[in-house]
Amino acid sequence: MPRLSAGGYHLGVFCPSCHTDDTKVVDSRVAEEGTAIRRRRQCLSCAQRFTTFERVDHAPLTVVKSHGGSEPFDRHKLIDGLTSATKGRSVSDQSLQEIAMRIEDSMRLLGSSVSSASVGIAALDELRTVDEVAYLRFASVYKDFDAVSDFHRELELLEKSAPGPSA
Repeated sequence: MPRLSAGGYHLGVFCPSCHTDDTKVVDSRVAEEGTAIRRRRQCLSCAQRFTTFERVDHAPLTVVKSHGGSEPFDRHKLIDGLTSATKGRSVSDQSLQEIAMRIEDSMRLLGSSVSSASVGIAALDELRTVDEVAYLRFASVYKDFDAVSDFHRELELLEKSAPGPSA
């Protein structure tokens, strides 16, 4: 564990120039939209300045598939699925990134291992509020629709869960 001395000196971070571990933090700022801390440091031996970042190191999140196998959670795979569902719709890439981040965060609250069904349901819940057509597209793949009646049933469920009259 890093050790701090009284003068703000930080022991344990090696200078990239001379490799001594006697450095001083000269500036700290929030970075990456609040998910990291950027620190400017100065080596007390050679006066070299360099930057370090502190980020939360999440425990790996594992997705248990319906066939019983498991794989690491892959945000890019989720974004690819969301992108397919929203193709040609007015949903920005930034919105998809935010949706994927919210889904990942909500899955982490469930533990280190979640079912693929939980991820799929979370994606459907997010898409329902963003774009109903994208929701139906995602549902048709996720729920393995094989007949028009599947779309009708899902559309009825969507209309029942709508917060108010549709325009």
